[in-house]
Amino acid sequence: MHHDSHILHRQLRGQYPLAARAQGCFIEDSEGKRYLDASGGAAVSCLGHGHRDVLSAMHAQLDGIAYAHTSFFSTAVAEELADALVADAPEGISHVYLVSGGSEAIEAALKLARQYFVEIGQPQRAKFIARRNSYHGNTLGALAVGGNAWRRQQFAPLLIDVEHVAPTYAYRDRRADETETQYCERLVAEIEQTIERVGGENVIGFVAETVGGATSGCLTAPPGYYRAVRELCDRHGCLLILDEVMCGMGRTGTLHACEKEGVAPDLMAIAKGLGGGYQPVGAVLVAGRIIDAIAQGTGFFQHGHTYIGHPMACAAALAVQRVLKRDRLVERCATQGEKLAARLQAAFEHDPHVGDIRGRGLFRALELVAGRDSKTPFDPARRVSARVRAEAMAAGLLCYPMAGTIDGKHGDHVLLAPPFIISDDELDLLVERLQKAIDRATRAAA
Repeated sequence: MHHDSHILHRQLRGQYPLAARAQGCFIEDSEGKRYLDASGGAAVSCLGHGHRDVLSAMHAQLDGIAYAHTSFFSTAVAEELADALVADAPEGISHVYLVSGGSEAIEAALKLARQYFVEIGQPQRAKFIARRNSYHGNTLGALAVGGNAWRRQQFAPLLIDVEHVAPTYAYRDRRADETETQYCERLVAEIEQTIERVGGENVIGFVAETVGGATSGCLTAPPGYYRAVRELCDRHGCLLILDEVMCGMGRTGTLHACEKEGVAPDLMAIAKGLGGGYQPVGAVLVAGRIIDAIAQGTGFFQHGHTYIGHPMACAAALAVQRVLKRDRLVERCATQGEKLAARLQAAFEHDPHVGDIRGRGLFRALELVAGRDSKTPFDPARRVSARVRAEAMAAGLLCYPMAGTIDGKHGDHVLLAPPFIISDDELDLLVERLQKAIDRATRAAA
């Protein structure tokens, strides 16, 4: 444990162990305790830790050039990364804007979307529509489109005004008398009504996590939802902006989560799994028509950061993406994801405090409840997710529990996003330790 830290840590009370070494799916602290990294940090470490090929690519880049400012230079490694990303991108994507993380990617996407409409002579478009209890990052623009009440609360006066509609949360929101199709139609109808109320000519775009992440726990949309949303956006001339910062880059078993939905976005934010944690990196994938509008107009994107296109970050990301492809790890993620789902089902199907098991690929969540039949959430004062985190760490497991699953205040879930390289034995260990942690935490809270 490290005492008297001068770091402004996330929690000002309490101590953090010092992470000292990491290899594969495990992190070891300075005391020699090993933790199975079952959440990849926050769904970041897709390749696990200490991957030789990534480290050697980073060394090679460091020996060449570590930094060059993008107002003067491009670099070969940034160009190669962009080429690789566009080659595998959804249809219509022609360019990549390279940043240092997810929140930056969302900010850049929001600004690109706004500038696009200014360039094509529709400056009255100023409204974003997003979803309740979504998470798009912690900077002010990202926080404004995000719909998590607890994160927004104290900063609300600083945020732009965004319309928020229902999330795709079938476990709680789909009515008993509703088919999946009817539920989907109701969700889409709400978006359509919101667009009509605001005026289609005033809307910049619809912003959504393709599969819900940290604040809601791996929410997948009903079949046909995104195709209907894409059609709505096209009809009203607004943009579809997908946030795949957490669910993208292979995490759900396809390189991009939107592949499964059969849609291509106009703008897409990626980050975590892009560089696997080896360097801070994110990107916006941009549709050709947005680039064309800016190229024919002012000719420059009015935005920028010091570290965009950072050569070390690009080298790490390019190496991670090449390894994923070479070793077919996205396919492996899909396979291991099915195995994880089966193990979770077997372990928790009779657990009175696990109400829902959901997700896709190696992106899974358990929603914790006080009563399974009633779906009653735990009293927030019981701090169930915090207890799960502490019990899991004590048991040598890193998972990603979160409170406020339902409305930013009530509800608890645990998110799992282990590295794609996780073995069957490690999956067994993950579930065994998770069972112990959930059992202890829910018993203490009951």
